[in-house]
Amino acid sequence: MSIDLEKRVTAIEERNRRVEADKVWETSLVRRLAISLLTYLVVAGYLLAIDNDKPFVTAVVPAVGYFLSTLVLREIHQLWQNRKR
Repeated sequence: MSIDLEKRVTAIEERNRRVEADKVWETSLVRRLAISLLTYLVVAGYLLAIDNDKPFVTAVVPAVGYFLSTLVLREIHQLWQNRKR
């Protein structure tokens, strides 16, 4: 019986470590920059395909918009949590 309990506790602790690592990744600057870069590349590719006049300049707008929104989102989340309490 205690062996089963030990296995369950070990499994829960391993899961908690994975969840904590995921939380750190979700809020990391590297993740936000990677998504911003990928957004830029996808939009620039699309703008090139449709023959936009300035695809590389225009593609900056959504990428920077995403990045700035991630900076503000934390504050909005905090305000929302405070109102819920």
